[in-house]
Parts: sequence; structure tokens; C-alpha cells
Amino acid sequence: MLSNPLPRVLCVDDDEDSRVMLVTLLKHAFIEAKAVGTAAQALSLIRAEHFDLYMLDGRLPEIDGFELCRRMRAFDPHIPILFFSGAAYEADKKRGIEAGADDYVVKPNISELVRSIKQFMSGDVPRSVVPEIRPWAKVLPVLPASITSTVGQVLPQLSVVSFPGVRSPSLFLDRKVL
Repeated sequence: MLSNPLPRVLCVDDDEDSRVMLVTLLKHAFIEAKAVGTAAQALSLIRAEHFDLYMLDGRLPEIDGFELCRRMRAFDPHIPILFFSGAAYEADKKRGIEAGADDYVVKPNISELVRSIKQFMSGDVPRSVVPEIRPWAKVLPVLPASITSTVGQVLPQLSVVSFPGVRSPSLFLDRKVL
């Protein structure tokens, strides 16, 4: 059992498929994730639990992601906030940063999302987990932001493997050798 908890991310997206994909992606990166579909659920959860990163969609029902970002920033000015949104206009990115976000990644750029999460989580990964993460970190290299990947493009290139030293029977993804 690890002495330090894993980094925790709260994902806020009104699309259920996106929530499932994000939680699964983060789980394979040894990051605990919770996902909710509304700003009200997110605000309630951040008052009850601690998170190391907030990941928001720009378009949410009732309270949009930009207003949610402002409220989260007012609640805790130190937690990194990352937008992962389909709103791709420069004006949307500017709105996100002005609302208090630390980064803005346009869907479906999975490579850039992973790069940004790694950047924010690099100081928060417990030391005892680092040897187990090292082999996984090579699986998804940091690619230029101009390269866009979707889950459909990434999954066919991955195969299931297990890592030595990991006691859990869980399986992890690894690149096939070409």
C-alpha cells in the first residue's frame, strides 16, 4: 500500500462519454479521477473533497465552464485548472485563461491533454510510485501540439501488458513494437 495518496483530478464535462474516457485515461496514468456533469455537482464536490487538478469543459448546462472556473479559483487560488473543451476559437481560450485557468487544451487533442496533465502532476506524484510510472510514461510521448489524437486513433496502437512490481491485477496499455 502506498503511503502517499495518488494525485486526484476532478473532471467536469456534460458529455458522459468524455467523462468515462477521461477517468479511464487518468486511471492508467496512476491518477485518481472523479467526473461530474454539472458545475453545481463540481462546486459541491470541491467543498467536500481535495483535488490536485480541476479539468473543465467550457460548455456546461446552467453555469458554463468559464463561470465555474472563476468560482473554483475564488474557492482555491492554488489548484491548477485546465480546460479540455471543444470550444476552439481563440476567444474561448482567452476567456478560459482570463477566468483563471492555467491551460486550455482543445478537444480531441489527447496528446496535448496528457502533456498538460503531466506538467501539472509532475511535482505531485508520490516518490514511491515514480519507479512504477516510469515505464508507462514512455507509452505516451509528448508530441507537438499540432498533432491531434483521438481515442479511436490511440487505442488501436496499444496492447495490454502488466508491469512487474505492480501488485494489482489491473492491466495497463503499452505501445506495440512495430
